[in-house]
Amino acid sequence: MAQRVQGTEDLFGDYMRAWQRMSDIARDLFGAYGFDMIETPALEQVDTFVHGIGESTDVVRKEMFRVFSGALLEGMLEKGTEKYLKPRQRMAMRPEGTAGVVRAAVEHNFVPQGAAPAKLWYAEAMFRGERPQKGRLRQFHQIGVEWLGASDPAADAECIIMLMEFYKRLGFSDSDLKLSINSMGDAACRPAYRNKVRDFILDHADEMCEECRERAELNPLRAFDCKNDHCREIMASAPLAPDNLCDECAAHYDAVKKYLDAAGVAYVEDPTLVRGLDYYTRTVFEVEALGAGIGSIGGGGRYDGLMELEGGRPTPGLGFAVGFERIVLALQAKGIDPYGEKSSCVYVAHTPGVTERDAVFDICLMLRNAGIHTEADYQGRSLKSQFKQADRLAAKLCVVVGAEEVAEGVVTVRNMATHEQTRVSKDELVNYILTNLAEV
Repeated sequence: MAQRVQGTEDLFGDYMRAWQRMSDIARDLFGAYGFDMIETPALEQVDTFVHGIGESTDVVRKEMFRVFSGALLEGMLEKGTEKYLKPRQRMAMRPEGTAGVVRAAVEHNFVPQGAAPAKLWYAEAMFRGERPQKGRLRQFHQIGVEWLGASDPAADAECIIMLMEFYKRLGFSDSDLKLSINSMGDAACRPAYRNKVRDFILDHADEMCEECRERAELNPLRAFDCKNDHCREIMASAPLAPDNLCDECAAHYDAVKKYLDAAGVAYVEDPTLVRGLDYYTRTVFEVEALGAGIGSIGGGGRYDGLMELEGGRPTPGLGFAVGFERIVLALQAKGIDPYGEKSSCVYVAHTPGVTERDAVFDICLMLRNAGIHTEADYQGRSLKSQFKQADRLAAKLCVVVGAEEVAEGVVTVRNMATHEQTRVSKDELVNYILTNLAEV
């Protein structure tokens, strides 16, 4: 029997409705802030992610799914290397959304010289070769925003405010969430800070895990994220980013906090917070669902040098992404319905007979054209079985069509909760259904 790949899930039923609901909330909220939707290919050149995410990151080194055609794979096996491949032949499934959106912005010139910023959002599947576990899948879904061309710290604050409002519209309360913020500096001050952290790790190398010793040379700031408790204790004494900011970065960070304070957004300053991708600069932030036991459910930050890394002009940028699967788990842990209500259903039942079945066909078209969720029998069930099916579908109203109703040009509308029945002319049926659906 064919089976799905481990670490993937089928979206259907309530789960699909939760994804659609989340996307709909994003569309309404982000649209109010001026963001337009974008969809980039799931397949990109490897260099798109290497340039943006960083060759030293776990995402690129360990988790990114590489893609080869059968012919290319045969050639690689024969030659024992992939070094002969052209850049366009070296492909990968996207492990995150930002790099692909920025690549598209460069390729299509979304932010011409002197133009207004480009504000984009997406809802897409991502792919990472992680060990499947609760809240971590090999194919997962993210909703994210990218704001390209805005350097003002007010943009950082607005992104964070929009993110917290998104969670609120999903059903979270302020007490359910913890927002952490930090600043990682920029090209002027971050290299010196990075070297300080590197030297700190090397000074304590004999006490730290092998992975952290490796990170000292590749990406020392990632040592703050080490899951080893002893490493975390040591890194608590490491130099902190806010103490090593240049004047411009410090002023930018202070302004972001000022705007968040003015908006009444609660946050915690976490000087050890780093994002796992190399492109982040200055403001970074992360949101945790308290008590849910799954850690972060979203985050982001500023990436002012990423457009250049992807071959474009110097252009500031910032954004965030939230994980659908983790948010659903967090909502469930809090006892909050992540699925939303199904649309009210009307069932059209009929007694046996060709004339009655033809009338049901016409009535279904009429109701559906009015935007009413309508179901009917397509399996030749008895009238009693059709009523049972209407109950299984949670129909609020049932339109009953018999030979007598067809002859008189009327139908019988049955309230499935009270079992009250009312005769309604076919011409008045749509208005009657629309009025009464709202009341049952």
